[in-house]
Amino acid sequence: MVQSSTEDTIFERNVPGSTEILIRTTVAIAGCGGLGSNAAVALTRAGVGRFILVDSDRVELSNLNRQHFFRTDLGRPKVHALAAHLRAINPAIQLTLHFQRLQRNDVPSLFAEADLLLEAFDRAEDKKWLIEEWCQFYQDRYVICASGIAGIGKTESLKIRRAGTIVLCGDEHSDMTQGLCAARVGIVANTQANLALELLINRGKT
Repeated sequence: MVQSSTEDTIFERNVPGSTEILIRTTVAIAGCGGLGSNAAVALTRAGVGRFILVDSDRVELSNLNRQHFFRTDLGRPKVHALAAHLRAINPAIQLTLHFQRLQRNDVPSLFAEADLLLEAFDRAEDKKWLIEEWCQFYQDRYVICASGIAGIGKTESLKIRRAGTIVLCGDEHSDMTQGLCAARVGIVANTQANLALELLINRGKT
């Protein structure tokens, strides 16, 4: 991808040396809700050049308390609404959109070109099989997951745990019955994004 003068202006305050690496990277995001949408926005602002977005849901009113969507997005597929917001930040960004429910057998075909995966599913059972499938097909590529994002406060309970190419963010125990808040969800989403940037840039330097 060739950077335009507009892109140069967007990223002129970036960490030195990061833009040249990130513009060539592809990040896959499985789930475009509270975690995926906010992480995608942060990564776009940082200079990631391409995304593969997968989600089967449409934007609902109850999403607006924590997800990067607006009333004008109501009823639209989340992947399409999010794509519009990412292009509004960086018109040159490359996006591959899959408005579908991700299945196990989709992982090798949909994510073959991804350098890294952000897991942003709601259900624990879906998180489990996605991580298993990713690690089976892409043993040398990182997957950044989230577990335990519900509630308000308790910021000190949020942590990062690493196991090989699997990185886990969250408190690892809170559940949806505690409710979801934009601030806490956003902390975890941006932690996922920050970790992705670190891993992608370090990989790009080798």
